[in-house]
Amino acid sequence: MRSAHIPVAAILLIAALASGHAAMPAPYAVAGPLREPTIFGAGVISTGDHESHAAFTPDGKEVYFLKNAPGFDYWTIFVSSWRDGHWSEPTLAPFASGRYKDADPFVTADGKHLFFISDRPVPGKAHRDLDIWTTDRVGDHWTEPRHLDGPVNSEGQEWYPTVAADGTLYFGSDRPGGKGKTDIWRARLVDGKYAEPENLGDAVNTAGDEYEPFLAPDGRTLFFMADNREGRGDSDIFVSFLCDGAWTKAEPLAGGVNSPGNEYAPKISPDGRYFFWSSTRSVMRKLADKPFDTQAYLAAIRGPGNGLGDIYQIDLAALNLQSKCGKTGKN
Repeated sequence: MRSAHIPVAAILLIAALASGHAAMPAPYAVAGPLREPTIFGAGVISTGDHESHAAFTPDGKEVYFLKNAPGFDYWTIFVSSWRDGHWSEPTLAPFASGRYKDADPFVTADGKHLFFISDRPVPGKAHRDLDIWTTDRVGDHWTEPRHLDGPVNSEGQEWYPTVAADGTLYFGSDRPGGKGKTDIWRARLVDGKYAEPENLGDAVNTAGDEYEPFLAPDGRTLFFMADNREGRGDSDIFVSFLCDGAWTKAEPLAGGVNSPGNEYAPKISPDGRYFFWSSTRSVMRKLADKPFDTQAYLAAIRGPGNGLGDIYQIDLAALNLQSKCGKTGKN
């Protein structure tokens, strides 16, 4: 039996090979190590508004993300493109009119499909809730979104769709049969159709709320967001490893990712180098070690890092991910 130790280098290599874009640095790449949480796209992507939930195309040249109302009670999807060495001014994504609550974009590894959630009306469904929708890339355009058929969408809410390398769909839902109010589920892709969703079980789900799953390219490292877990209060990001067909007990993610604010929307960049997530942490206290004048203070509270919500990135290697499978276990 081979070792079940999963160094972060393995995740990096698998992601790079899967993306096919390892030779050319992606637009989100930075010079030198990125060992501390760093605001992504400050001033353009992350601003004084509430931004979150970044999703990149495989070449990294487009980023889809949310622009949220200050109270996080309304949201829609924006897009920015890398042009002439800069991120373009974000605009509404072509499939998001701003009329509905569209959120949680996920672009598949081949760049041909984009999954998201929406409360837009579904023909034949009596009430509106958050369901999973998808759109296909045809040339430079996305097709008209379609409601995901099959057993994935329920009478409850569905959140944060993530597609694994084998086609399995991971998502959060408050559908009946869970361990708590909201759990992490997965639906395997069988002959082109999604099977009945499976609950990921007690190691991942609790009586609290687990929402937003992201499965790393290695297929064995699961990141997710949880509320009120282990008495931690605000939402944090946790990690669990698949060992011998079962998930290890989830633990809070290290590396400075979690903060006194809310952490959510975990993702690994298509080139496998960076961990992205969203946070409501504030840098205001760090700035307060010297006096402000009026303009400097107003610029700080109206800019990225004001605590409303921003997109962050860090080197994946800085998280020091180590499998809990043991030296002789199988994956």
